Order: sequence, then structure tokens, then C-alpha cells
Amino acid sequence: MTTPVADFVRAYAAANPVRLHMPGHKGVSFLGCEALDITEITGADSLYEAGGIIAGSEANAAALFGSARTFYAAEGSSQCIRAMLALALWNAGLKPGERPVVAAARNVHKSFLYAAALLDFDIFWLWPEVRPSLCSCIVPPEELESALSQIQPAAVYVTSPDYLGGRCDIAALAETAHRHGVPLLVDNAHGAYLRFLQPSGHPMDLGADLCCDSAHKTLPVLTGGAYLHAGPAAPASFREDGRRALALFGSTSPSYLILQSLDLCNRYLAGDFPARLAASAARLEELREQLRRDGWAVWETDPLKVTVDCAASGWDGRALARRLRGRGIECEYCDQDDLVLMWTPENGAADRQRLLDALGRNAAPPRQRVPFAAVRGEAVCSVREAMFLPHETLPVPQAVGRICGAPAVGCPPAVPIVSAGETVSPAAAELFRRYGVETVEVLRDGFPARRG
Repeated sequence: MTTPVADFVRAYAAANPVRLHMPGHKGVSFLGCEALDITEITGADSLYEAGGIIAGSEANAAALFGSARTFYAAEGSSQCIRAMLALALWNAGLKPGERPVVAAARNVHKSFLYAAALLDFDIFWLWPEVRPSLCSCIVPPEELESALSQIQPAAVYVTSPDYLGGRCDIAALAETAHRHGVPLLVDNAHGAYLRFLQPSGHPMDLGADLCCDSAHKTLPVLTGGAYLHAGPAAPASFREDGRRALALFGSTSPSYLILQSLDLCNRYLAGDFPARLAASAARLEELREQLRRDGWAVWETDPLKVTVDCAASGWDGRALARRLRGRGIECEYCDQDDLVLMWTPENGAADRQRLLDALGRNAAPPRQRVPFAAVRGEAVCSVREAMFLPHETLPVPQAVGRICGAPAVGCPPAVPIVSAGETVSPAAAELFRRYGVETVEVLRDGFPARRG
């Protein structure tokens, strides 16, 4: 597998040129990586007009992922999410004055809501009955079927895997969406590696039309490296306009360090990664079983997560995270009910043993998990109106009855307790209290909500 971007940059650095171009460090080492940090000089290609080494590297990635087209992003899945939604709206064939709608599972990353503000679309929320956590929203195909019998959205959008490691039935959702003439978009930020399992669990192989992968989350890629994939059967405009959509939301100075990282990852994936991944997944399943024997309740998850059901284990997840941190182990995520540990083949046997030693045997009696009952807030204005009107920040008790001005959700993909444009209800205030949220942004007095 060729690595044209990394090869070019290394050759340039080895030539020791006089750098009369950006960036300002001129290749002098301050952090240690500056010699390989360049800009769009002759021969280096340009991410948003790629026709040279970057385009060649992206073609390598597309072959590895089985996509019709794969585009690199240096600003994470957040950039790709916005681009996916722009592509869906451009492809929808809306009539003048017709408001676009996207049907979305409620556990969205907040970049989805920022996209709703920037692109000015409405959201038809999908609310499955089973919601074990703020971070989970597995949409069954029959629920999507019911939704699509009521509306004709520009796209269906789901997050899978979710932050706890739960996965939707992407193949069934794709079949349902396509039967209604609607594309399926998947935030697969936590699942880039799924392509390299046997059988593949990647959305590109399960019928999705567009999906984004945060390469940096589960592959050896620098933070910010991501992929936007267009599916083999997706509309041609998704392949043709993908770079334009990414450019709409991306910096004109993408990091060449990140691009080299994505480029080198192709060689890594084309090598023995599938075998190492299979071995790692098998060892993690053994780890889950050992944890269960040691008295810990562990969720069934995607293969590279170990998610402890802290409620069933008799713990507060935040206290358990502090215990692990005191033993030199940092978790990915915790709340009162769950604790998430993310693994890759780069975590070896020593890491697994340190975790087992740090947790030890658990003798705590299980406690009752309080069911997560999502609040269906009343939408009184569009997300765009709510986000662009003046805001003020209030303590949650004082915000009851006011209009939420910004998505009240953390960075992980999670169910917004209240979304922008919805009224903060007493039930929502109670959920804020439960999850430790003390303040919320609301529309400032004197700026009543107006329907879009």
C-alpha cells in the first residue's frame, strides 16, 4: 500500500530546503514534529482541490473501506457530520420555500445540532421505547417504518455505535429508508475499525449511503483525522460533491501532520491489522467474562469497548472512575450508571492485567438503575432561530419555562435533555439535576420564540 503524502513530506524535510513559506516555525523543532509540518507547497496537493498525492491516498482508503469515495478530514467527524447533512439537503430536491427535515435518533453529537443551525433544517426526532442511558438511542426498524409513513425527510440519521458501544441494525434501517426513497446517514465515529472484522460491521457494507468515521478514535491516527465515506449505491452527487461539502465547513489550513497520519494508516490497515484486531476482540471478550466472574456487570457492546454497568455492579460510575484514576487508569467516559473503557490492538496484555488488578473482586450489592425517561420538549422555534438569537445563562431552576438557546448535551453523542428551540420543562430540570448540569443557555428576555 503506497503512502504518497507521508513520502512526499519526508522527502521534502530530508532535502533541508530554505522554507520561505508558512508555517512560521520553518521546520525548526520546538515540539518535535515541525520538520514534517508543511503547507500546500508545490507537489503537496491541496485537501479541498485534491488531484495529486492526497487524492491518491484517499483512493487507497476508499479501496480499504469498500466505499465509492472516501474523503479525508482534518477536523474530525464534526466536520464530516456537517458535510453529510449538507449533501443530503442538496440532494433532496426541495421546492422553493419548502423546509427540509431530517429524521434523527435523539442521541446526536452536538455538531449535528450546530449543523441544523447552520443549514436551517428541522428535526423529526426518533424516540425508541428502550433507552437505558442518556448516551443510547437504538432505533428499531419498525420505529423508522412508522416515522417514514408520516414524513418524507431529506435523510435518516443515526449514531452507531453509540457512546456505550450499542449498535443499531444498520442493514435493516438502510433497507427501510431506501424503500421509502430516503438516504441513510450514519455517525460511525466510534466504529472505523468495524470494516476489518469478519464479517464486516461497517456501515459501508451494511447499506448506508453516507457515514463518517473518526479515524483517531479507534485507529492509530492523530486527533482530528477522520473519513467521510459515500456508499457504493449512494446517489452520485454524494461522491461528486463530497469535497465541496467538506470545504464549506473546513479550515483552509488543514494539518499536514493529520493528513500524513491518515495516509500512513492505510498501510497499517492493509497489513496485519485484521488479524491483530480479531485477536484483540477475542481477548477483550475473555476480559469481559473475567470481569463478570469477578462480580462486575458488563454490557454487551461493540468489540472494542468494555462498558461496566455500574448500577448493576453497585457503584456510582464517577466514583469507580476516580478509583481507576488513582491506580493510573483513565477511562473514556463515566456517569453515575456506566463507565466506558475504549481499547484497540495497541493495548496489550499488561493493560488488561492492570485493569483487572485495579478493579479486583466486586462484592457490592447491585443498586436500582433509574430508567432514563427522555423528555419530549415542545419545539417552539427552529434550531437556527434559537442558536442565533441573544442568549443568557441561568441556573436550571430559573430556566424552567424558558426557551433553550443551545443544545444541552455534552460532547459525546448523547440525548439532548433539551434541544435548542425547546422549552425547559420541570421534568427536564430534574434530568439536569440527575446528570449534574447546573446551568442552561436560554433565549434572553425580550426575544420571544418565533416559529420558523
